Amino acid sequence: MKIALIMENSQAQKNASVENALKKAVLPYGYEVVNYGMFNEKDDPLTYVQNGILAAILLNSKTADYVVTGCGTGEGAMLACNAFPGVLCGHIEDPLDAYTFAQINDGNAISLPFAKGFGWGGDLNLEYIFEKLFCEPSGQGYPRERAIP
Repeated sequence: MKIALIMENSQAQKNASVENALKKAVLPYGYEVVNYGMFNEKDDPLTYVQNGILAAILLNSKTADYVVTGCGTGEGAMLACNAFPGVLCGHIEDPLDAYTFAQINDGNAISLPFAKGFGWGGDLNLEYIFEKLFCEPSGQGYPRERAIP
C-alpha cells in the first residue's frame, strides 16, 4: 500500500513528526509513505482545499492508495477531500475513531486535527491512531458479528 501524507500551511512545522509516527506504524507491514509536504513554513503554502484536490488526484490516478491529511481542526481538510469523487475521508481524533472508520466505513483518506488538542501526548496519539488505522485489512465490519447487517 502506498500512503500519501499531505500537510497544509498552518501545520507545516509538524510534518516531520507526523511522517515519523506514520512510518513507525506502517513500515513493518511493508507499506510505503510518500510525503507530499508541506515540509516547512518556507514552502509555497498549501491550503486544506488544495490538499483535497491533491488527495483526489493521487487517489483517482492510483498514485496513492490512502491519504493522510489534516488541518488545525481536521474539519476543513475532511470536507475538502469529501468534495471530490473517489475520496472517502474520515475525521479522526483518536485511535478508536481510526479503527472504527477503517473497519466500518472502509475509507481511503483521513483528516487529523493537528492543532486542536495537540498538546502533551499528541505524538503518542498520532502513533496509536496510525497503529489502529492500519493494524488489519479494512472493511471487515465492527463488531464482527454485526459485519453483514
